[in-house]
Amino acid sequence: MPHDDASQLPSSLPRPEGEREALERAWAAPRGWRMLSAVNNTHIGAFYIVTAMVFFVLGGVLALLMRTQLAVPEAGLVDAGTYNQLFTMHGTVMMFLFAVPIVEAIAVYLLPSMLGARDLPFPRLSAYAFWAYAIGGLAFFCTVFFGAAPDGGWFMYPPLTGKQYSPGVGADFWLLGIGFIEISAIAGAIELIIGILFTRAPGMTLARMPIFAWAVLVAALMIVFAFPAVIAATTLLELERAFDWPFFLPARGGDPLLWQHLFWFFGHPEVYIIFLPAAGMVSMLVIAMAGVPLVGHRAVVAALAGVGVISFLLWIHHMFASGVGITALVLTSLASFAVAVPSVLQVFAWLATFWRGRVRIAAPTLFLLGFFFIFVLGGLTGVMVAVLPFDWQAHDSYFIVAHLHYVLIGGMVFPVFAALYYWLPLFNGWQFSERLARWVFGLMFGGFNLAFFPMHVTGLLGMPRRVYTYGEDMGWNALNLLSTIGAYVFALGVLLWLVDAVRVLRRPEREHDDPWRAGTLEWLPLRDYGVRSIPQVDSTEPLWSRPSLSEEVEAGRHWLPGTVFGGRETLVTRIVDARPVQLLRLPGDGWSPFLAAVGTAGFFLLLTVGWVFTAFAFGLGAVAALVYWLWGSDRAAPADAATVADGVTLPVLPLGRRSHSWWATALLGVVDFAVLASMAYAHVHLAMLLDVCPPPGAALSPVGQGAANVLLLLAGSVLMEWSARAPLPQQSSVQRPLRLRVMLALACAAGAFAVAWQGNALAGLNPTADGWSASVAALLAYQGMHLVILLVLGVYLMARSWAGLLGPRARATLDNVALFWHVATVQGLVGEAVTRIPPWLG
Repeated sequence: MPHDDASQLPSSLPRPEGEREALERAWAAPRGWRMLSAVNNTHIGAFYIVTAMVFFVLGGVLALLMRTQLAVPEAGLVDAGTYNQLFTMHGTVMMFLFAVPIVEAIAVYLLPSMLGARDLPFPRLSAYAFWAYAIGGLAFFCTVFFGAAPDGGWFMYPPLTGKQYSPGVGADFWLLGIGFIEISAIAGAIELIIGILFTRAPGMTLARMPIFAWAVLVAALMIVFAFPAVIAATTLLELERAFDWPFFLPARGGDPLLWQHLFWFFGHPEVYIIFLPAAGMVSMLVIAMAGVPLVGHRAVVAALAGVGVISFLLWIHHMFASGVGITALVLTSLASFAVAVPSVLQVFAWLATFWRGRVRIAAPTLFLLGFFFIFVLGGLTGVMVAVLPFDWQAHDSYFIVAHLHYVLIGGMVFPVFAALYYWLPLFNGWQFSERLARWVFGLMFGGFNLAFFPMHVTGLLGMPRRVYTYGEDMGWNALNLLSTIGAYVFALGVLLWLVDAVRVLRRPEREHDDPWRAGTLEWLPLRDYGVRSIPQVDSTEPLWSRPSLSEEVEAGRHWLPGTVFGGRETLVTRIVDARPVQLLRLPGDGWSPFLAAVGTAGFFLLLTVGWVFTAFAFGLGAVAALVYWLWGSDRAAPADAATVADGVTLPVLPLGRRSHSWWATALLGVVDFAVLASMAYAHVHLAMLLDVCPPPGAALSPVGQGAANVLLLLAGSVLMEWSARAPLPQQSSVQRPLRLRVMLALACAAGAFAVAWQGNALAGLNPTADGWSASVAALLAYQGMHLVILLVLGVYLMARSWAGLLGPRARATLDNVALFWHVATVQGLVGEAVTRIPPWLG
């Protein structure tokens, strides 16, 4: 029965002897080299943070090389080609390997304890996402040492990144590597969304949820909708480079602007994906350092959502000088002004909270003040470049470089450093040195402004970005020297921080206290299992509203004070009111996520260098590790219900739409549709450039083949829906009708792709002939990719049935496979419709 009265403690009886020891055994962390098999989000989050900071330092070293080259005119430290690789790798590392991963890393580390959960619901997914990012990112960075680094800029505009102008493998490393790393980011986002919505502590309603959780939720949802665009873009460009499908070649019906539309539909929201979690950190720190609740809590939540929505209207902001229509320019300019409103609302809320409270001047406060100053200046220059005439003058100048760094470093790096100073005691119980922190802040703040403020003037004096040298008579000498000195001062501050970090992290671990007298749950006493018992929450700052909460939680007087079935467990609560509805059994540590990540990274990286056989061997290894990982996930519980508090029992395995895994599959379907939408947009975009559609020499497949494709896809979905709705017997021997329906559904999916392929072959489709034909082939190939996935899922589902692992109390595999089958069906229907609608409209 659910627990409805939040005013009473769910567990008031004395706890049985040995309960805590059983909990500790279930959650014990692996030691030594076996730490590679850890899946606990707290451990994975720590790995994530360290790896992201390594990439921050590596990206900074590349920046110092660039600034050294530009310190004086006509310098010869590096040549033009090397400089192109340096600025490409610097931007790529900072945007893809540091900025997004660091905010996801902090979220993965903090959210379980901040939400009062033992762990997030898919710890192995977090482990896989981390190792895929770490292995792939380090391999990608190492290309700079072998002359194989990309040199087309972190935005990789074609046609300069096409095979004609970039014949080496550098661009391929970028396309396959970054696309793969973005998949890792999406996996992390799905984990965070489901965790925030489903595993909050009882009583932590949406209105009581910490601002940081809100910020991460909005940013993760943005990742789900924005990142598929860059995955689609990188796929199309790699198809052009590998198979000569001319998506971006104007002479053959392609369009370079198509890349810009897809890339910046991802790229501009990415700026806010980076900023919003940082803003959530700022809100949490402002509350703690001022000692009062946040002014305008609900308004700040609304502002976070407003920024997330408006940011998707801004991608043409980066294309003001590209020749798009005036209507699009004006609307995007207005949206660029509009996005400043919710951002300013947050700034006023922070300042008002500081005004109401008694601000403690400590290291986090210093970095918050630095953030306010730098980010506001960056916002002001952002409003300037939203003005079309000014943007046309400042575009591709060092003014834009200055604006970008004021927004990103001010809006994200300073809050991250404030957060590291604030939350470090959670890691090993120790704090950074306050005396050294003042030096670190002074060097970073002063060095940053000395480095980047002169760039505004340099840009207005006409210095273009991405030049590796300049003449003595240009009038930029002193300003560039100041910028280089500032960069080294900033780097000295980071170096001093690293020295202090090494000093602190080498100290023996001890129990943390609450040095800031904060009010949120992450400051409860923590172990490997998180909190001793999951607290009942009654406010946004529960440690302030209930001073005895720490003692109550440690005494086991709240929810789930032990392990029910001897393993790792947490509670699932309802999305809105956070009433407990299920005991969720979590997986323990294991090697499958690490091995799956190694296989996936090996597949993409080896494919880049042309080792096709070895690459597919790694890919098969990844699939095998994934199957092993999933095989034990959908398992019947020892009992249908579990006692999670005195007199309170909850179900153990809800089915269908009540399952968190079903919702995770639905989110995966949203990602799939977003990729499809990007590819469909590419087809429509290229079709609208044509005077005649289809172009001369190209044709649509016969209508009969199209109709057969649609009918077979629908038939497969009907069969799977029938399987999901029909009663599922426990015995494997009487599940033969289920297996037969799955085999028939697989036959329908394979038949649908076969007739679609045949129809296009009859029409003489040649993907290398023109951009329109290439886009049709890309949509057909996307249907073929789904067929491969359905084959794997169908065989896996039948294997579980044969093994007796499907039943009324263990049917998540069936429900989730049926859901994804419908996703694949809709994908095929949309692909078929999109290729036929533009000619009708023409």
